[in-house]
Amino acid sequence: MDHDPTTTNPDLYKLIFENERIRVLEYKDKPGDKTTPHRHPDSVIYTLSSFKRRVAAGARQVDVELQAGQVRWVGAQEHSGENIGDTDTHTIFVELKEPLPSGSPTPDSPLGPSTT
Repeated sequence: MDHDPTTTNPDLYKLIFENERIRVLEYKDKPGDKTTPHRHPDSVIYTLSSFKRRVAAGARQVDVELQAGQVRWVGAQEHSGENIGDTDTHTIFVELKEPLPSGSPTPDSPLGPSTT
């Protein structure tokens, strides 16, 4: 199964740039929109709008609220998401294509964006 977000949720994720080292995706949704399970490699997220969403992976879930203009690290992960707020979401993901320097993420890696 293809877990590329541009394939699993093409109405929400749009490829806006790609080369051999990075891929840049634009993400837009509306309140109540949900994504199907998809995978991101290590990424940086830049928020263009303030939003609140629920990110889930298996039995784990976390509610995330970010303000416009914030930048966060998103460790490699597979998840689904839901806009649980009352505003549209608009973000840019810069996905890294290089391999992880210290191996694969562990099951207790943070879900969703983190400040480190």
